[in-house]
Amino acid sequence: MCDSCDLYRSRLDQILNHRHELFRLAGLIEWKKFHQEFGRFYRSHRRPAKPTRLMVGLSYLQHTFNLSDEAVVQR
Repeated sequence: MCDSCDLYRSRLDQILNHRHELFRLAGLIEWKKFHQEFGRFYRSHRRPAKPTRLMVGLSYLQHTFNLSDEAVVQR
């Protein structure tokens, strides 16, 4: 994708509702601590690691809303 194409793309934080409880919760979490403690669990020896924030966030949503792996990704 070209650099000038980003001109027409909105940043995710500009699209999301800043008053939504999950958006506000994400701002309160110390993501660096999660990365330090859990980052090693999301590394693969053959593929690039998934971001710790993504994996912890998906785990939180899965637990909170009682979702399967497939349902949390789809939602």
